[in-house]
Amino acid sequence: MLAVALDDPSDFAAWRAKARALLLADVEPAAVEWRAAGAGGLFGGDDAIPSPRRHDAPAVPRDFLTLANAVLAHGDPRRHATLYRMLWRIAHGERELLRIATDDDVAWAHACARQVSRDMHKMKAFVRFREVRHDEETVYVAWFEPEHDIVARVAPFFVRRFTGMRWSLLTPSRSAHWDGATLVVGPGAERADAPSGDALEDLWRTYYASIFNPARLKVDAMRREMPVKYWKNLPEARLIPELVRDALPRMQAMVEKQPTVPRKKVTPLQKAAVDAPEGGIAALRRQARDCRACDLWKPATQTVFGMGPSDARIVVIGEQPGDQEDLAGKPFVGPAGKLFDRALEEAGVDRGALYVTNAVKHFKFEPRGKVRLHKRANAGEQAACRPWLAAEIDRIRPDGIVCMGAMAAQAVFGASFRLMAQRGEWLDLPDGRKALATVHPSYLLRLPDHEAREAGFADFVSDLKLIRKLLG
Repeated sequence: MLAVALDDPSDFAAWRAKARALLLADVEPAAVEWRAAGAGGLFGGDDAIPSPRRHDAPAVPRDFLTLANAVLAHGDPRRHATLYRMLWRIAHGERELLRIATDDDVAWAHACARQVSRDMHKMKAFVRFREVRHDEETVYVAWFEPEHDIVARVAPFFVRRFTGMRWSLLTPSRSAHWDGATLVVGPGAERADAPSGDALEDLWRTYYASIFNPARLKVDAMRREMPVKYWKNLPEARLIPELVRDALPRMQAMVEKQPTVPRKKVTPLQKAAVDAPEGGIAALRRQARDCRACDLWKPATQTVFGMGPSDARIVVIGEQPGDQEDLAGKPFVGPAGKLFDRALEEAGVDRGALYVTNAVKHFKFEPRGKVRLHKRANAGEQAACRPWLAAEIDRIRPDGIVCMGAMAAQAVFGASFRLMAQRGEWLDLPDGRKALATVHPSYLLRLPDHEAREAGFADFVSDLKLIRKLLG
């Protein structure tokens, strides 16, 4: 029997090096006795591993190495021997060993790995750091009693979570210390080395009690997820019996209490209506000429306000004026406007019956030589124009609103509205009106080929036909 000792029984690199040397020396698993260094055995210390009989060890699946790394953190003393036996079997022809879930060695190894993973999860969930003053500095200290040797594996998680703190995580077998720059894993500690409370625990208990929901209490599930053995280290644990006892009366009181009325959804236009200017459509158009709520007025030729009957039953909202609209001072007179007119004609809708406007009233562009390239208005610029749009809709009081493009749709429905997923149907607004979203004509002009443009135009016409359906 060959005795093989490990200074650290959970050290994957050390076990792997010795297992590889044994494999190269053709030492069968039954001929090896694995032990912790200094633990002694029937014949004493560590035996020399025989010289290798082969030069290269067989390739081992990465899944086995991952599994072995987890299993070595387990407390079962059979782990080293079982893993070496699995390694031997894989190296001697059983390449698909890990796929055999019913194999005794495989099933045992996976069970150990699951227990280690569960123990790591419990440490992350149930460690509570307490504040300690040390050499005029604040240090946070926690005590935990894991079932397996997991401190070195979990400590990096706490480094990421509490990078700016100095802390120590103490357990009976090992301890981890972080000074804000370096992580050190050292020997274990005693329970007395960790504080049992600090000044913040009353606040934590108050918070825990306030978020406790009696209607969702499941005692058996809670005990499975938060076993009683961990309670002694949790400041909120002393509250749990009382909270459980009072859960049923509190839940009954919640049921009997008068139901709360959900808050009414407020759209961006409703919010903007608070700051909307006074006056009729003609007065609004005059006031908008002098709007300085954002900087878009500076390079623009003029304000492009809405046009159409002041009693129109349908308001059509585009996104923002283009180059030709800026020069003419009228909405939808450029290439997109001509495509819009053609689509309205095919849909059987009279443009003269519509009030047509834009979510933004000034042309935003980027100069390129003599050409002015359209540029999308940012969120602040859109918000600055929204009171004008809210005022237009308030004065006209339409039955329906047609939003062309994402900017217009989100001004009416809110930022969560997704145009391509929700286009082509009349939707109810909180104020009782109906609104319809479709694409902007300029979107159709940007489609890459003739077939795509024709198909897109047909869909656009179908959407506009819904105007006639609303009007009856």
